[in-house]
Amino acid sequence: MDKRQILSSVLLILFGAIVVRAELPAVRLDRIQPLGAAAGSSAELQVSAADAEDARQLLFDHPGLTAEFLSPGKFKVNVAADVPEGTYDVRLLGRFGVSNSRLFAVSHGLADVAEKEPNNAPVEAQSVTINAAINGAIDSDGQDFFRFAARAGQRLTLDCQAGKLDSELDASMSVLAAGGAVLATSSDYHGRDPLIDFLCPADGEYLIELHDLSYRGGYPYRLLITDRPCVENIFPRAVEPGKPVELVALGRNFGAAGQPSLWQLEDRSLEEYRFPFTPPNAEALGVYRFFEHPTDHTVLPTAATCTLRGLQVRVPVGGGAMPPVTLLAADGPMTLEQEANDTPEKPQPLTLPATVSGRFNRPRDADWYELSPAESGRYDIQVYSERIAGQADPFVVVRDDQGNRLNEFDDFGHRMNAFDGHLRDPVGSLDLAAGRKYRLLVQDRYGRGGARYQYVLTVHRSTPDFFVAAIHSANPGPAGLTVWQGGAAYLDLIVHREDGYGGPITIAAESLPPGLHAAEAKIPNDTRAPLVVWADADAPAWHGTLRLVATGMRGETKLVREVRPYTRVWNNPSMGSSRPTRGLTAAIVEKAPYALRVSPERAQVAINGKLELKVAVTRYWPEFKAPIRLIGLNLPGGFKFDETELTADAAEKTCVLEVGNMQPGEYTLTLLGQAQVPFKKDPLAKGAPNTLVSMPSVPFTISVSK
Repeated sequence: MDKRQILSSVLLILFGAIVVRAELPAVRLDRIQPLGAAAGSSAELQVSAADAEDARQLLFDHPGLTAEFLSPGKFKVNVAADVPEGTYDVRLLGRFGVSNSRLFAVSHGLADVAEKEPNNAPVEAQSVTINAAINGAIDSDGQDFFRFAARAGQRLTLDCQAGKLDSELDASMSVLAAGGAVLATSSDYHGRDPLIDFLCPADGEYLIELHDLSYRGGYPYRLLITDRPCVENIFPRAVEPGKPVELVALGRNFGAAGQPSLWQLEDRSLEEYRFPFTPPNAEALGVYRFFEHPTDHTVLPTAATCTLRGLQVRVPVGGGAMPPVTLLAADGPMTLEQEANDTPEKPQPLTLPATVSGRFNRPRDADWYELSPAESGRYDIQVYSERIAGQADPFVVVRDDQGNRLNEFDDFGHRMNAFDGHLRDPVGSLDLAAGRKYRLLVQDRYGRGGARYQYVLTVHRSTPDFFVAAIHSANPGPAGLTVWQGGAAYLDLIVHREDGYGGPITIAAESLPPGLHAAEAKIPNDTRAPLVVWADADAPAWHGTLRLVATGMRGETKLVREVRPYTRVWNNPSMGSSRPTRGLTAAIVEKAPYALRVSPERAQVAINGKLELKVAVTRYWPEFKAPIRLIGLNLPGGFKFDETELTADAAEKTCVLEVGNMQPGEYTLTLLGQAQVPFKKDPLAKGAPNTLVSMPSVPFTISVSK
């Protein structure tokens, strides 16, 4: 057995694995298989997890998905017939709380088929039918083969869903003639996942070969083989909330509803289907709603969604079963790019504010626009492409009326711990003078073009705003937000400040259950802060969803924004370390070893001043007698708290917080305790080895004045 096989065997061990601990256990859901099922059916789900003692419940984010416990690591999942086609978060609930989520796909009109071994060679290929969803796991140092029959001229879509569904598989897929000749191949079509648009050349049987790019094994996939309608994208990609618009879908197998299109992909002609659409007013600005988790067009779904306003729409062909497409919610009139605007001498004139839905029509296409502001001031310029599955890596160049290059904008976004919000869309701002003409170039960084390379350009007066995201990233690996009775846990808040928004932001939790608390997090001007959640010592066991809301001010206007929830997926950033979820799920479990509280809970300090803090500890476990190291938890710049220790025999400690030369305002601060705590999972075990336990204090608020 080589190293890869050994690693795969270890990863597939279910409950009872020996691991090295760095914190109190938190349920970690590593893998589920199968990755989906048909609506109106049931499936036996295999679960691979860590710290999953007494894990007898699966939690889904749709009431039509339920699970029955069969045995450790096995559940029967029931999918109601009315569950819409899409992807859903599933979490594991056990003694040590709620896990991170994994994605489970629900399909309509497809027969679920389980992969059967051996199918590692063409002669062993498993026979399958068209319009099937095959649930399998890739072989180490090998490949999986499937055989299907098709008619001459039949157009099929072969869609291997793996990265889209939180699998580490980096798949490569080929279609072979019965004799072994390679007819088509694909690898990175949707993010890491392959897709093949296959036009059968003759009646007969064909083979599908599937393997991991590096021939790793054990990773699940869901392979769809269909001749049903398949949408590629929609144009335009920006809509005005509440205003009717005609959308044009490009794709395959639209049947009588479709019309021939001049667009091609990989030498295959696409079809188009036109349909009316009226975006709902309720989906206007400030939110992003999705039917399916937007994980299929990028390996960085966090970056693609954390600064996006819009919604997903399904094309009404084939019963609406096709994957939805993301549309940007435009703040104002929307216009279409008009060719030919390929040179600075022939730019397309725009009236500001402008939202332009465009496309790089061909390789090396350059799109030029001319701006003439009616008033002087700061203007914000953005291009949306990765955020709307546009496939391009655009950049923007701005020139004045003399041809001088004023600025160039490119990638932006925050990378913080598990949260990867950095993407390839350009964002920037600059001062423009009234009456002067400016020319703006939008182009793909690598000169690519074609039907998939869409974008939306927005140019408007800077309007300060913000986006806030929340992710649980304190645990060493993927996990959910678990609060021990009497103890505390925290979420990382990530703030994107748009168009120069520099004002304070307050984040609050709504409708918390009895015994669970969260103080408002006040962020004057930072891009990151913790939000601490703590439980009473007698808080009842609970699990549910938290809703966080961020508020700020733009002059006299109050801004209210939903805090967008995210989950850590992997520790490996190259696999996509985080993605969006539909909710922040939390749980309250058994008694914490200790708790920290800081007084005063509110205080005022002048710039360059000092504040005396008293840190008190409550020890809930009588066997815990070790000292506690105290440090500042992600303190904003300007605050200084020297690491100190609360000794084993002390109930409290007096410390000093120093305030530097910083912006006045209200700051929510938290200290972090770290201690070696004797802990054993099994109460009957003889020894209790020390485990590092990090515990945030109940937060306190400092008002910094001049």
